[in-house]
Amino acid sequence: MSKAKYKRILLKLSGEALAGEQKTGVNVETVGKICDKIKEIIEMGVQVAIVVGGGNFWRGRNGHQMERTTADYMGVLATVMNGLALQDALEMRGVYSRVQTAVEMRELAEPFILRKAEKHLNKGRVVIFAGGTGHPYFTTDTAAVLRATEIKAEIILLGKAIDAVYSADPKIDTTAKKYEEISYIEVLEKDLKVMDSTATAMCRDNNMPLLVFGIADPENIVRAVKGEKIGTIVK
Repeated sequence: MSKAKYKRILLKLSGEALAGEQKTGVNVETVGKICDKIKEIIEMGVQVAIVVGGGNFWRGRNGHQMERTTADYMGVLATVMNGLALQDALEMRGVYSRVQTAVEMRELAEPFILRKAEKHLNKGRVVIFAGGTGHPYFTTDTAAVLRATEIKAEIILLGKAIDAVYSADPKIDTTAKKYEEISYIEVLEKDLKVMDSTATAMCRDNNMPLLVFGIADPENIVRAVKGEKIGTIVK
């Protein structure tokens, strides 16, 4: 087995990545394939933290006729459901894991405590950060950068439906340029929608590298950890 390039990573998964072709809810087979690859990189000695979105159940912007704070807190709950699904799939594969939530839910998961998270990671457990930042008006992209910075991850692996960063949507614009490497300044100036602008600025300010890759093939998680040239590196 090839050696891993990174010792500690944060994997950001969208809620849609867990839904598979059904687009909504949790597809057990899809989640299982992702967790198979997470197990593989754990066995390579990589410490893995995960931040998961909730778009397969709910997006705050879907509640446009609701008060924004209420809609966003519903999104927080959606991420917790996804976190529990990931934990279940990992533990069925013999991978110890812990869900930590930004909003306390003692019967379901641990509250986020940095030192506890680091202890779990050092013991080879996967730590799943759910609940976003715990606050409305912030996305799970921002939560991913926040947690990656706190645990001192070496890189954020951002699994998306699209396989890299492009100058435009390649499904619409066939002339869209694919970037192998790009700076955070360029992402912000060109408004490339890799992550929301708050998360992008946080990555830049904390010198946190980001690898954007396609999650449709979960094997890309392993390729990314090995340092193979896939997707787009943003730094």
